[in-house]
This record gives sequence, C-alpha cells and structure tokens, in this order.
Amino acid sequence: MTHTTENQSSFRVKVQRFGSYLSGMIMPNIGAFIAWGIITALFIPAGWIPNEAFAKLVSPMITYLLPLLIGYTGGKMIHDVRGGVVGATATMGVIVGSDIPMFLGAMIMGPLGGYLIKKFDQLIQGKVKQGFEMLVNNFSAGIIGGILTLVAFKGVGPIVLGLNKTLSAGVETIINLKLLPLANIFIEPAKVLFLNNAINHGILSPLGIEQATKTGKSILFLLETNPGPGLGILLAYWLFGKGTAKQSAPGAAIIHFLGGIHEIYFPYILMKPVLILAAMAGGVSGVLTFTVFHAGLVAVPSPGSIFALLAMTPRGNYLGVLAGVFVAAAVSFFVASIFLKSTKNTEEEDLNKAAEKMQQLKGKKSDVVASLQQKEATVPSKVKKIVFACDAGMGSSAMGASIMRNKVQKAGLDIQVTNTAINQLPGDADIVITHKNLTERAKEKLPNAFHVSVENFLNSPKYDELIESLKESRE
Repeated sequence: MTHTTENQSSFRVKVQRFGSYLSGMIMPNIGAFIAWGIITALFIPAGWIPNEAFAKLVSPMITYLLPLLIGYTGGKMIHDVRGGVVGATATMGVIVGSDIPMFLGAMIMGPLGGYLIKKFDQLIQGKVKQGFEMLVNNFSAGIIGGILTLVAFKGVGPIVLGLNKTLSAGVETIINLKLLPLANIFIEPAKVLFLNNAINHGILSPLGIEQATKTGKSILFLLETNPGPGLGILLAYWLFGKGTAKQSAPGAAIIHFLGGIHEIYFPYILMKPVLILAAMAGGVSGVLTFTVFHAGLVAVPSPGSIFALLAMTPRGNYLGVLAGVFVAAAVSFFVASIFLKSTKNTEEEDLNKAAEKMQQLKGKKSDVVASLQQKEATVPSKVKKIVFACDAGMGSSAMGASIMRNKVQKAGLDIQVTNTAINQLPGDADIVITHKNLTERAKEKLPNAFHVSVENFLNSPKYDELIESLKESRE
C-alpha cells in the first residue's frame, strides 16, 4: 500500500513539473496576451470601436509576437538569454511552416533550442582559446538556431500542425455533441492538484486562441478560469463551516473572486475532499450555461478574476458570461452546503488539521506536524532570504509572502521575503515555504535550503512559529 501511494505521489509530482514548464512559458507573457485581447475586442469589425487600421495589428500579434515570446521564454527557462535567443529563432520555423497560431510548436522548439545550446556550451566549456569566446558563442548560437529553424519548418511544424488540427477537431466534436460541460469533471480535480496553470495555459489557451482567431471568441477560455465553483465553496464555508475555516473564508472569497487567485480555495477542498464534487457540479453547470448562451471570451483571462473575465468578454456576451459564473457559484454552494451541514459537531474543521486528514485519505501515516517540529528546531541561525514558491509564482505565494513580510518587519528581523515560481527558486534562498503538495519538488530544486510545508498560504500557524524560531536563533 505504501509503495503504491509513493508511486502515485511520484507520478503526480512529475505531472506537476511538466505542467509547470508549460505554464512557465505562458505566464510571463500573459500581459502580451491581454494586450492582444484588448486590441481584438476593441478594433475588429465586430468589436466595440471598429477600426480598420488598428485591426491590422491583430493577425501579426497572434501569428508572430505571441509564439516568439513563448519560444524565447521556453529557451530562457533552460539556458538564460542565450537559450531564449536560440529558442525564439527555432520557433520561427514552426510559425512560417504553418497557417495557424503555433503555440504548441513554440512550446516544443523554445525549450529544445535552449537545451541544445546549453549542452553545446557545456561541451566546449574550458576548451575555447582566449580571444575567440565571442566568435564561438555567436556562431554556435547562429548555426544551432539556423539548423533548428529548418528542422522546425520542414519536420516539427507539419507534425504539430497535424496534432493541433486533431485536437481542434476533437474539441469541436465534443462541442457539437454537447459534451463540453463534462470536461470539468476532470478539470476541477486537476486544479486542486495544482495543475490549473498547466491545463489552462498548456492546453485550453492554445486551442482557444485558434478558435478566437476564426470566430472572435472561444468558450475554452472559460472552462478553467471560471471563479464560480470556488466562490460557492468559500461562501458555503463562511455560512456552514467551523473554526478557522469559517473565519478565513470571507477574506479568501474576496481574494479568489476579485483577485483571481484560485489557489486560495484549494486547501478548503483538501481538508474535506468530498467537496470536490461541489466544484465539479459547479464547473459542469457553469459551462453548460456558457454553452446555452453561446458565451466566450476573446483571449485568456489571467488571473481568473471576475474583472479579467469581463475585460475579455466581447460585446453581446456579458449576460452569458455572468450567468455562467453565478450559476456555477450557486450550484457549488448548494452542494457544498449539504456536505458541510451534514458534518458532525465533534468533527474538527480547522484548516490546521487539513494535512493530517489528507494523509489519512492517502493511506499514509500523518507525520507532517512532527517532521515540521523537528525541522523548526534546526532553523538556520543566519537567514537572509525567505522565498515563497507556488506553481506560477504570482498567486498564492505572493499572498503568503506579503503576510510573512509584515510579520518579519514587526519582529524587527532584517530578512528579505519574496515569492517566485517553483521552477525558478533562487539558489541563495535560506528558507523555502511551499504548499505541502509542492514541497517535494522544492526540495529537489534546493536540497540544502530549510523547507517549511504549509497547508494554506493565507492562514498558517507555521508563520508565527517560524518567526519565533528565527528570533530565538538570533538571540
């Protein structure tokens, strides 16, 4: 049993890592996607203020700018700027070799270009004669980039184009069969396992953008980003929850619905996993509503805030978008309320117990508290940087870092507190704070750092315990 559970955990970590690489190529470029979405919503013939001149920006941005940014970011993740340049160069091959926005191709060629130039640099390290470094660096990047561009144009591009068309045809078939709402049966559980960015930016967004270029909008942008299911669960906790969960739910609802930080409601489901049924019911009903109203967005809304959704909503779709969000919230609230009201009064509902409950459900002995207590006894005496890390580095980790930063300042400690994506953890981090589901990956990335595992970035007792340990170590 233990061996099977460990294998499942290892597989989940691998899937999370792969998803992080996919979303890591998209997330830094979300601003460019939003810019394209705003220009599209405003200036295309069906937009708010049609303008033929400005509308000429839409096609070049989606065809060239966005895939090149993704390719550059993917290469840079592997081998800094040098990898980014080769990755972007190689991406040009798949762009020219296809007639659709080549986001999937960029996600392949960008990291591939970065990987190959990294391996070349490692191969020649220390072997280049003095004075020839710049010559070798420039020509190696140019030659490798040129070869990859040709390979992408003739080989990778057609393959990705075929894959993209197959996926698009599959999505269209699902939509035509009225089965799209059932996708949320898989999307909602995957989100809670911190695969939300991988699903949204790695799968749904590329397919949605292709649809949007043809029809001006896509319902696929609404599948993962709908804040309705999470809002309903948090409202149910506010009214029918107990202890810390009840007290923190209103603040979490505001951050989730208005700020678009969906990760904030994941711990509330993890502490009572049966509530995943509420999220699934809300997601399915929301997408069904979107389908009935033929609603869609012009571009991916990120973060998944109600404001971002409305900003990306084309003219004539506001009723359908708002209806889908609030129907999803109402259904998830109703289902979650049933489960929460049926909870026995003697059952502990505090978020601080979520880790132990989750371990029991996974069939493993709960030793989280004990292990953390042992680690806290050996907090480093000289701590200069505390880093909060989450999947994308922009949501829940930013909230946790803000809370910890205030505590550090009040304690009079001269410690830098920052947040980042888990794939970009800095090597000089003394303490790394992550959600429990991501701690294993953080330890692989920085094995020598001191790691703290929390269940809820917004409200964890581990923060105060860590501050006390830091103060004691300083004294």
